Amino acid sequence: MNIKPLADRVLVKPAPAEEKTVGGIIIPDTAKEKPLQGTVMATGNGTKDEEMVLKEGDNVLYGKYSGTEVKLEGETYLIMRQSDVLAVLG
Repeated sequence: MNIKPLADRVLVKPAPAEEKTVGGIIIPDTAKEKPLQGTVMATGNGTKDEEMVLKEGDNVLYGKYSGTEVKLEGETYLIMRQSDVLAVLG
């Protein structure tokens, strides 16, 4: 993959949605809860006002409506600002 986010943006690969069943009924993909965590795949350099504190490989939590969804090489990713990331999971 050859993508480099600019400024204070990060590329995040969302964690897969959990498979749920209700009384033997499988919930379709369109009704599944979107995951709110993922792995940072690439980062920008930050801005003069805000340094980049995230790094590749960080597992992060982000807001429900954060980021822009993009498809690269058949995979789905989110590009979002560093400020949209709520926490780094340890």
